Amino acid sequence: MEETVQHNASVPDEGSGIGDHEGAGVEAAGDGAALLDELRAAIGKYVVLPSQEALTAVTLWVAATHIQTALQHAPRLAVISATKGCGKSRVLDVLYETVHDPMMTVNTSPAVVFRTIGKIPPTLLVDEADTIFGPKASGDSEILRGLLNAGHQRNRPAWRISGPEHKPTPFPTFAMAAIAGIGDLPDTITDRSVVLRIQKRKPGEKVAPFRSRYAAPELNALRGRLAAWLAPLRSTAACMVPQMPVEDRAADTWEPLVIIADLAGGHWPAQARAACVAMTRFEAVQDEQTNVKVRLLRDIHRIFERANNPEVLSSQDLVAALIQDADAPWAEHGNKGLNAHHLGFLLRDFDIRPANYRFAGGRQAKAYTRNRFLDGWARHCPHLTEATSEPAHGGAPARPAQGKPPTAPAGSLPIGPPGGPAGPKRTL
Repeated sequence: MEETVQHNASVPDEGSGIGDHEGAGVEAAGDGAALLDELRAAIGKYVVLPSQEALTAVTLWVAATHIQTALQHAPRLAVISATKGCGKSRVLDVLYETVHDPMMTVNTSPAVVFRTIGKIPPTLLVDEADTIFGPKASGDSEILRGLLNAGHQRNRPAWRISGPEHKPTPFPTFAMAAIAGIGDLPDTITDRSVVLRIQKRKPGEKVAPFRSRYAAPELNALRGRLAAWLAPLRSTAACMVPQMPVEDRAADTWEPLVIIADLAGGHWPAQARAACVAMTRFEAVQDEQTNVKVRLLRDIHRIFERANNPEVLSSQDLVAALIQDADAPWAEHGNKGLNAHHLGFLLRDFDIRPANYRFAGGRQAKAYTRNRFLDGWARHCPHLTEATSEPAHGGAPARPAQGKPPTAPAGSLPIGPPGGPAGPKRTL
């Protein structure tokens, strides 16, 4: 696996309490709120986040990296989007200039991470996570996922045989991490994360151009002031038990951010808790919707399998099979049960859409090709080992509407050649 790691060696140990900020003084008591205001404005200058609550969360997360040694939990920051070009890497660029001891990495191996995290951990910034956790990832992806999961809580080392004497050796895993990628991250990571669902900027949304030569000094100065402000407060932070508006793992994840807000005072304690409630509720809704959609993928896989894995099933037949399952929720979906429109809407997030097909006997209907589901099955239902197998040809329709045999590669619909046999056009 290719390894690309960028480590900011110029950032001193957290224990020193001094950042790369010559001439910057320690923030006076009560000035923490103003410093966080400045940091919030600087982050918002270069990136457009999905909400004001998200901007608040990122600001507090950055500050929390400077007191990692005082924390019991190391929240992950999941920066995800549905498509490329939404600004995920720009978020990591800004984080790199503001967090404690950043370690930027792409396609890294678990061995590198094991040997980088120490008593005073860096802040991991993992880009292109979809290449690490996607369906074509190597076996190392599960090891890295386990490392990121374990590192959410202190005192969860990874044991390995190491050294010339082959002794069992504990490797620390505790470190804050921001993870950016296209598509959802593994559920176990998302569950330990403050989640930013980044979208492309609207035409009216403007940001300042990010050029390291000009942006880095401003952001580095803020990093230095953060380190100087928080250095004498680590022991205080370690003893704090803030009142949390959420429970269980969500409370563990958000507690470091709320601690920072309570240390700063002013409007930040209320603002942090409001962001916590809003963002965790939003993710709860996303989880519920995702669970329904993943259930749909599993049920459709079963329907194709029972039909001997034909190349195509019509929308009508697929809907009928779904609502006939007495144990499934589809007969009661919506007001009158699942229909073809609902089915298309639920599958849209997986980039699965129907097209017009001509079946045996000349019948034309909207239909779904099996190969369009393969990527969704591999990503969201990895236990379905048959998802990558070649479909059987029994029960396949005579031909798609465009007249070309269904031999398209996985993830695409068969499209006839220009000037091919007449037939209805493919519609999405």
